[in-house]
Amino acid sequence: MNTPINTAGSTIIPSLRYRDALAAIDWLVAAFGFKKQAVFVAPDNKTVQHAQLTFGNGMIMLGSVDNGGEAGKFMVQPDEIGFRETQGAYLVVPDADAVYSTAKAAGAEMVLDIRDMDYGGRHFSCRDLEGHTWGIGTYDPWQPESSARSS
Repeated sequence: MNTPINTAGSTIIPSLRYRDALAAIDWLVAAFGFKKQAVFVAPDNKTVQHAQLTFGNGMIMLGSVDNGGEAGKFMVQPDEIGFRETQGAYLVVPDADAVYSTAKAAGAEMVLDIRDMDYGGRHFSCRDLEGHTWGIGTYDPWQPESSARSS
């Protein structure tokens, strides 16, 4: 049974792993505009046990590849599987061209160059510093006019 959760944020939160999670956090903040909400670092000052980064009403959680948790055995890094993904994250932004510029300046590898989409909005896809793929665009599926185009 799906019981509604009383939250102002997203109820689906992607989780990612990075070899250098501290560098990834700084990169995601600089390239895409994430905000650090919580970062828990192990006593070695290198291993991120758990971090939460927010973006608007959304959030991602991330940690170091080998952070001592059990979930790591179920995940692989993009470079271990030919930079293919089984999931992707999409960021809804007010200005895709501005984020495109900051991401490119931060060294993001552009997978799909910025363009206007047939279904509405402006979009691009890129890889972050460890190869995770991100879709970024102005199309907002939560807006009523967006869903009207699909019917």
